[in-house]
Amino acid sequence: MSRLLGALIVLALIVVAGGAVFLATWEIPAPSKTVERVIPDERFPR
Repeated sequence: MSRLLGALIVLALIVVAGGAVFLATWEIPAPSKTVERVIPDERFPR
């Protein structure tokens, strides 16, 4: 039983390490949508 538990822990650590490496090396594309927002003049002090 302890051997099975040890194998599951090692497998979980491998999965977590693989996920961390994947997220560290994944080149997420930057958003390309342009956002324009009109801010009313009343929001700025004069």
